[in-house]
Amino acid sequence: MKRLKNIRKKLILYIRRHVYKSENRTIQMTISLTFTVIAISMIFALFLTLYQLFVHRDQNTRITSAEQMLDQTALNLEDYLRNMRRISDAIYYSAIKDKDMSENSVTEDMDLLYEANIDSLLSIATFTKDGELLNAVPNSTAKDYLDIQKQEWFSLALKEVENLHFSRPHIENLFDDPAYRYKWTISLSRAIEITRNKTPEVGVLLVDMNYSGVEEILAKANMGNTGEYIYLIDGNGNIIYHPRQRLISSGIAEENNAEAATYFDGVHEEKFNGEKRVVVSKSISYTGWKLVNVIPDSSFRLGIRGIQLYAILTVSVGIAAIILLNLFLSYVIARPIKRLNDSVKEWESGNMNPKIYVGGTIEVEHLGRTLSRTVRQIRQLMDRIVIEQEEKRKSELDALQSQINPHFLYNTLESIIWMIEGERYKEAVYMVSELSSLFRISLSKGKTIISIEDEVKHARNYMNIQKIRYKNSFTVDFDIQEEILKCCTVKLIIQPLLENAIYYGVEGMDGEGEIYVKGYRKEDDIYIDVIDNGIGIPQESAQLLLTEDNHVHKHGSGVGIINVHNRIKLRFGEQYGLEIESEPDEGSTFRIHLPYIPFDAENQEFYEKGGRHR
Repeated sequence: MKRLKNIRKKLILYIRRHVYKSENRTIQMTISLTFTVIAISMIFALFLTLYQLFVHRDQNTRITSAEQMLDQTALNLEDYLRNMRRISDAIYYSAIKDKDMSENSVTEDMDLLYEANIDSLLSIATFTKDGELLNAVPNSTAKDYLDIQKQEWFSLALKEVENLHFSRPHIENLFDDPAYRYKWTISLSRAIEITRNKTPEVGVLLVDMNYSGVEEILAKANMGNTGEYIYLIDGNGNIIYHPRQRLISSGIAEENNAEAATYFDGVHEEKFNGEKRVVVSKSISYTGWKLVNVIPDSSFRLGIRGIQLYAILTVSVGIAAIILLNLFLSYVIARPIKRLNDSVKEWESGNMNPKIYVGGTIEVEHLGRTLSRTVRQIRQLMDRIVIEQEEKRKSELDALQSQINPHFLYNTLESIIWMIEGERYKEAVYMVSELSSLFRISLSKGKTIISIEDEVKHARNYMNIQKIRYKNSFTVDFDIQEEILKCCTVKLIIQPLLENAIYYGVEGMDGEGEIYVKGYRKEDDIYIDVIDNGIGIPQESAQLLLTEDNHVHKHGSGVGIINVHNRIKLRFGEQYGLEIESEPDEGSTFRIHLPYIPFDAENQEFYEKGGRHR
């Protein structure tokens, strides 16, 4: 039903959007459209009317069928309970009434009746008004700890002596069973007159029916997969039988049994847990019980699903036949424009070399040719810009890399000469070895991207040379995590920071200077800290070191702080580079921020060619 309405709404909305809003409508289009709308509206009106009539008739049929099923189930249940009443009457009038129990035993008569109805009964027993057990079959020994007078069936029998009372289902637990078999039962109790020592007195007759008899009757009524079900409640709404008894007892499912207890016999509509339902109720004679047949709204929908599919199919075929010509004409006219639009979407998605459609009518063809020329010109312009920017980046990197000051080399060579003249050959050899390793890594076969392991080794070589030159006036410690050693970095970024820490940090100190190099990973980033306990600088001045206007070269390496900062940003992106923390008389921390990129031939080649980190 809803599908048909949705199809109709969508069709009308489509027509309004694509046709009625058109500024260049023709008479042929108007006539064709008017006929289409009228024909489709008539089809919808006809099918909706027939559909409503069928749904109403189907619901009435289902409700009538449910009433018949409920009447038959009630009849079967009343027959079963009537048989239990006959057994109770037979026990009372044939075995108990007019007999003096002090002189005559009724156990044998009760036992005969029990054996004759053993499939329907669990036990028969008589009690005095004080709860004393007089006779019982098949088990004659009651449990000592039970107080019979507090049992609900007992108190009801003495309270309403004219009636027979049926209890709710419960475990039969009055008598000791050597086999420990305790079954579900429904107790039928009534007040009776017993005679002992020729004196009449009030007593209670208890007949425990086998619950499986009631269960079997209702289970047969609930066979089927239509969604309907029947359950049984007492006059207070307590459930005696329910096909989902276990789910309800465990709290997984719910039932509207309390409300159903208030219904009169007949058909009712209700809404329970957000679902509409039709409920048919039927009272059971003599018991106060009530049978309830529930038909969920989903059950009605299940029954008419086939008709829904048939109606949708029929309407769809009718609509398709009516609008077939319109669809064909729309396709012929719109196909060239659609293909051109697809070309534009491909261009918008990022494909800078789309195949622009050129065809269709003269106007569409002219538009396609113009768009194709525009795309070609934009692509050529972008290619030129990319080449120019890449050449500019390479030039900037080469210029920054070439800024290494030769002063360090001159000073180191002078120190080596001084050692040789002083016949300190071992120290001279050590200096030459460290210098050789230093420049071997600096050259790196012309590569700009090296591993952090090589960069740290280069820094160690540099500091070994400087410690000899400065006669071990400061200490240096390296603490680098193993997992970052095989990652990519721009070469010659730690050594300038170490040089800065020496010249501007610990060189002019009165005490021993300390320099600490720490490398570690945080998520997808790598940080290398160069920390010194030197004289430090104010924080506001430290931040100016990373700007071009406040960059001042002194007698350091010449690469400088801004050099390192710019080389990292040019290679890996603006979010990477240097961070500076410094306090006067406390020291400084220069932090290198790099992306976590494993060092291998593929990554090295990618970044050497100017690739940017994503």
